Amino acid sequence: MSDYQQKVSGSFNERLQLIRLRRKKEDLRFWQEFRIIPNGVIWTVVVLFLIAQAIAFSVNRWNAVHYGDLFPYELRDTPALAYLALAGIVTAVSLVMATLIFWIAYVNRDAKRRGMNSALWTLLVIILLPASTFIGFLIYFLMREPLPYPCPQCGKAVGARFNFCPNCKCNLHPSCPNCKREVVETDKFCPYCAQELNVAKESVPASQMSI
Repeated sequence: MSDYQQKVSGSFNERLQLIRLRRKKEDLRFWQEFRIIPNGVIWTVVVLFLIAQAIAFSVNRWNAVHYGDLFPYELRDTPALAYLALAGIVTAVSLVMATLIFWIAYVNRDAKRRGMNSALWTLLVIILLPASTFIGFLIYFLMREPLPYPCPQCGKAVGARFNFCPNCKCNLHPSCPNCKREVVETDKFCPYCAQELNVAKESVPASQMSI
């Protein structure tokens, strides 16, 4: 492998490490993430659940009146338990379906806020559902971009792959002046050689820092 290829490979690996580091620093909490699912999707799922329960109750009632047997067969002497068992089955199936719907809606909204192609990722997840169920979600969570973060200089939101802030031209991928390896904007010391970065950033112009 040539020196150029080694440099390109090393730079690519360092960029991936930086992206993984930014992803780990994301303070994601369940309820905060759940809130990005549109309310319309949540209420649609609730309404569909109630409709499914009503249909199950009506079908079970019609069957009891015309044939004298309640579902399931073993509970025909205790109608209340039969209805309760049927309601439990409908609820279990509804929870599985609701989980899949919520995950699809989450992927759509999460991809959009991360600057990714939300339509493409949503379609990929849906296409892979019949064959492997969760593989589409797994691929998305492994491949998704880090969330946009505030520029350390002006505070405007910037993409994780931006080299410079489009608002203030701040170098978003600074390198250590000692070992020349890429560091995070908020690092006080280089994680590779322990060089103090705050002093270096004040003494080295941004135009001389690598991207």
